[in-house]
Amino acid sequence: MAADGPDAGASTTAAGKAAGGHNGGAGKASGARSVPSVPEPAVLAQAQVNISDGQTVGVGMPISVSFARPVPAADRKSVERWLRVQTSSGTRGAWSWVKGHNLLDGQRVDFRPSTTYWQSGTQVTLRLGSHGARRFTIGRSLVATVDAKTHMMTVRTGGGTQRIPVTTGAPGMDTWSGTMVVMDKQSKVYMDSRTVGLGDTYHGYYYWAVHLTTSGTYVHQNPRANTEAGHRNVTHGCVGLASNGIAQRFYDQVQVGDVVTVTGADKDIVAAGNGYGDWNLTWKQWLAQSEAGATTTA
Repeated sequence: MAADGPDAGASTTAAGKAAGGHNGGAGKASGARSVPSVPEPAVLAQAQVNISDGQTVGVGMPISVSFARPVPAADRKSVERWLRVQTSSGTRGAWSWVKGHNLLDGQRVDFRPSTTYWQSGTQVTLRLGSHGARRFTIGRSLVATVDAKTHMMTVRTGGGTQRIPVTTGAPGMDTWSGTMVVMDKQSKVYMDSRTVGLGDTYHGYYYWAVHLTTSGTYVHQNPRANTEAGHRNVTHGCVGLASNGIAQRFYDQVQVGDVVTVTGADKDIVAAGNGYGDWNLTWKQWLAQSEAGATTTA
């Protein structure tokens, strides 16, 4: 955890359950409040946070806190109260309990804004009760939209637009639909089809790999994209880019927290907990799994 201590005067994301939380209605956001009066949950001592102190992340990155063991339903409201979020932009948002891809129910809670994505330039502080804080910045906006039917990816950032030929999942191995967020990226990743139930189909290193889901979806260089990108879908579920420099250029401009949305694929929308699929839920659906409801941070 971060070494810096708690600030007794910091605002909390919710001092009580707002209307529009788990018990219904859109309601009004509760204002930022002082330190909660309820006892601090012991689970915060070993909580893990997905964002490092001082990091700059893309506009799609939710704050995700995970726990070594499931938090009982009766304790979740207290956990949300003690996970205090402050922002420089007065962002309205809420915590929501997300079933992580490899976690049990109650082991992960995420915070996201009510609007579509964070505002660029926002300074965010997360306080984990008395167990330190994480301070991070929302960087420039980059949103990539992959159209599996036209075999093209449109990248919008800094007021500019690029169109990149791609190849996505072949029929029967389609790419996940919906909005995903860049979890991490590596210049090369060893991929083995046996780990995802596809037998001995492929194994080896793939380059310029941008990680999108816990289940193993990437945007990465794929030699077959040299001839098939822009024309046919031939991958095992990832988004393939050509090896003529296109893959590396996309890799170089992407940062953790950037947004990749897939449309036109013949596959279900990716689950909220498979990576950071949080944005696939409506605000009403998001609040339905919140115990403390919405808050306007300050």
